[in-house]
Amino acid sequence: MDFLADYASFLAKTVTLVVAIIVVLVAIAALRRGRAKQAGGHLEVHKLNDFYKALRERLELAIWDKDTYKAQRKREAKAAKQAKKSGAEKPRVFVLDFDGDIKASAVDNLRHEITALLTMATPKDEVVVRLESGGGMVHGYGLAASQLVRIRQAGVPLTVCVDKVAASGGYMMACIGEKILAAPFSILGSIGVVAQLPNIHRLLKKHDVDVEVLTAGEYKRTLTVLGENTEKGREKFQDDLETTHELFKNFVARYRPQLAIDEVATGEVWLGTAALGKQLIDEIKTSDEYLAERAGECELFQLHYAQKKSLPERFGMAASGALEHSLLKGWSRLNEQRFWQ
Repeated sequence: MDFLADYASFLAKTVTLVVAIIVVLVAIAALRRGRAKQAGGHLEVHKLNDFYKALRERLELAIWDKDTYKAQRKREAKAAKQAKKSGAEKPRVFVLDFDGDIKASAVDNLRHEITALLTMATPKDEVVVRLESGGGMVHGYGLAASQLVRIRQAGVPLTVCVDKVAASGGYMMACIGEKILAAPFSILGSIGVVAQLPNIHRLLKKHDVDVEVLTAGEYKRTLTVLGENTEKGREKFQDDLETTHELFKNFVARYRPQLAIDEVATGEVWLGTAALGKQLIDEIKTSDEYLAERAGECELFQLHYAQKKSLPERFGMAASGALEHSLLKGWSRLNEQRFWQ
């Protein structure tokens, strides 16, 4: 009997192990199929007028008595009914958000949002882009700027709002706007190009490590991390930077002809009020103020193209969120201990 019990226990463990291995293999195969499939997404549209209306009504409900509140709602409902009967259509404002990282990754959503709105937007409408970016890679921000150019080419008025920062590649995007609005202490400018890389050739040489860099083409490699850099390579690398900077300057000057481009294309940045004096922007105003004003006379629609996350990405985000929560909780407890000690 002991033998049969031991055998049954062994058999159960073996079956459990085999099933677990099969589940893992199936999961890996599913993940690979998920990666192979192109991630899809969908367009989300939110009417910002409803958002502003809800804020106002909540405050009115707290401040006014019930009779005053109900009377106001009746007046608004009557006015809306009359406006609908008259057939008068309010202008539309399409609101986009661009929060840029060093690779301008948000362009993956921006391109779909612009494609969608251009199917309906007319010169009577307006596109407002709430832009936040400190710049990044040339090709990434070049593509992002090209997406905004599509709006200008379609003849749809484009307004860019900067609440915090639009520098370097961020300003290359902002300058396309027919109007640029910025908060007083936002950061703008940095019309310049920078590149840097470490070189550990001397360290490797010190330890008798040789690195062979073979190229076909005189300037296939100019500066490298491992190989020995030459003065000729440095000169070519600098020439490439100057060429890129010249293209950047010409691009900005095309859309902001009022700028003294050589005075502002020094790589410097300015706060909003100083940027206004340099004509880098057109008005000191936050995006909240501008959109709240437009909500009184236009229909505001916020567009966001949401990408579908693959299973590995969802797991990664969940793990990252759990880790961040754990770290913050631990940091909070540590601070509490320090405070009470």
